[in-house]
Amino acid sequence: MINLAGPIGPTASHRISLLARRGVRILLACVARGACAQQPPQDALHPAGVQAAHILRLWHLSLIVCGAVFAAVLFATLIALVRRTDRSGNTGDDAQSVEHASLAQPHERGTQRAVAVVSVASVALLLGLIVADVLTDRVLSRLPVDDALHLEVTGEQWWWKVDYPGDAQQPGFSTANEFHVPAGRPVVIALKASDVIHSFWMPNLHGKKDMLPGIDSTIEFRVDKPGVYRGQCAEYCGAEHAWMAMFVTADTPEHYAHWRMQQATPAVTAALSPTDVVARRGLQIFEQSSCANCHTVRGTSAQGTLGPDLTHLMSRQTIAAGVLPNTQQNLAAWIRDPNALKPGTTMPTVPLPASDRQALVAWLGTLR
Repeated sequence: MINLAGPIGPTASHRISLLARRGVRILLACVARGACAQQPPQDALHPAGVQAAHILRLWHLSLIVCGAVFAAVLFATLIALVRRTDRSGNTGDDAQSVEHASLAQPHERGTQRAVAVVSVASVALLLGLIVADVLTDRVLSRLPVDDALHLEVTGEQWWWKVDYPGDAQQPGFSTANEFHVPAGRPVVIALKASDVIHSFWMPNLHGKKDMLPGIDSTIEFRVDKPGVYRGQCAEYCGAEHAWMAMFVTADTPEHYAHWRMQQATPAVTAALSPTDVVARRGLQIFEQSSCANCHTVRGTSAQGTLGPDLTHLMSRQTIAAGVLPNTQQNLAAWIRDPNALKPGTTMPTVPLPASDRQALVAWLGTLR
């Protein structure tokens, strides 16, 4: 007989042991990093809103029913294997065969009845799950939306554009990848896709909703627990699908009102007329380079719409749709070579000398 595994010599066993220890160290490092990073939660098992709670209850019911059916099937299979008798080896005369068959018939009828009962029970359980799914869908669609906050979210490759409409008190504005909502107040989001199919998914708040080019849809939710929650595109949309995150912050009504007022204003005076010589030069570079063709900074001549609105860039926690923390070092690296940090991104490399890039980053750092 051939030994497919082959002998493991001292060198091979040493390598396996080394790889195992290295793998354990990497795993422990990842666990420690995950525990200490304090990333916003993205977990459907910890709902922060009423819709997510309904979905979680449906998930628990489905898990219990499917788990029970799976266990019952395995148990029945085990019993069948234990009780199985090998009749193929009977070589007696015809009389013995007839006697054996007559004795086996009652047992076979009992087995058939058991299979029929289990089949009917399985169908009933599956129909029950369908009913539970329909009832959950009805509950999700009946969220009261009186005095709701209305937003518009557009899926781009690969970032999220969030538009806040104006009202009688404040003008409208746009932000990117990170947005705020008031806790305890319904939110109605109009979903759009400008290029390919995306899927809006905030696991702590609601289920998934597809975003189809040319077809508008809406999603409603309410955040009952203040905090920061992470979302993700849940439909493969291209090379950087996995790096298309979003963050929603649920504020108290007072904090939300302050945030919205600040976001609706143009860039602060210090950003528009910087006293720092380096930052003033950065403003000129921004307005005269290709940056102004793609980005908007309200209050300047930059009115581009291809990329995110940068009016209050430094009020965001991340850049590149959650890929990097929003620091000046990361901004400089992003401007220098965005494809090195997010391969496939549509943002082009901006060919600037190091001194100009430093000035540009200095001015972007004033956009708060």
